[in-house]
Amino acid sequence: MLISEALELATDKFSAAGVLSPSVDAELLGCFILEIDRSELTLLAISNQSFPENKLPEFLEAVQRREKREPLQHITGSAPFRHLELEVGPGVFIPRPETEQLVELAMEKIQKVSSPLIVDLCSGSGAIAISLSTELESATVYAVELSKEAFEYLTSNFQKYGLDIKTIRNENLTTALDELEGKVDLVVSNPPYIPDAAVPIDLEVKLHDPSIALYGGEDGLDVIREISTRALYLLRHGGHLVLEHANTQAPAIGELLLSQGWQEIVSSQDLTGKNRMISAVRP
Repeated sequence: MLISEALELATDKFSAAGVLSPSVDAELLGCFILEIDRSELTLLAISNQSFPENKLPEFLEAVQRREKREPLQHITGSAPFRHLELEVGPGVFIPRPETEQLVELAMEKIQKVSSPLIVDLCSGSGAIAISLSTELESATVYAVELSKEAFEYLTSNFQKYGLDIKTIRNENLTTALDELEGKVDLVVSNPPYIPDAAVPIDLEVKLHDPSIALYGGEDGLDVIREISTRALYLLRHGGHLVLEHANTQAPAIGELLLSQGWQEIVSSQDLTGKNRMISAVRP
């Protein structure tokens, strides 16, 4: 089978299965199996090169898994995020591109702070914490994750990028990091915020992302309430809270933060113009 034929076969199967980016996913799987980049793959495909016989069964198995809507990142074991390649798999939330904007907003809030102290709550794979640690050389970043499965990925990713695992905690955020009371410059989080009765649209999310990383109680705001309370404990006066949320939740979260005494509450839009982030200042 030619490489071009294998990619066409995969693309057709993914299209029929409802995969949103069938041709891209086919190419990325081809790159993963052949251990080459997309430019090399394209060159081999247009020059009518055959798919290596010893690699074809592995590729077809991967195609079958993706056709069943298993996340591409679970198959490859890796998820890109900003300048990172994070280890992911079953049991940990796959970081999304939109959360990269949350990191940008977080960095804006502390750009004038020298040697900032940062806490990432509900850290998951460590996408936010590791981005901030590696892009802000003077920062000290703590990461808190409740799930034992996700914490294994968090630990592995911290070690991959040479970060101090003494700053990561496998604890409930409501009691974590007592020693940092009133010292933190920024608390940031992409928490679970889907209402319990809601059904995720994407099958990959519904079938494979861990429920602990998705659901936030009847109105979706239970964990955000906990984060608000804990952030008030951890932050210094004038410290910042930055949260990601669903595009319908900005008014409710704004009211919640206002009721708990937060100041300078500001909603921020994603690249599609939807309110997906909110920030506030500890009085």
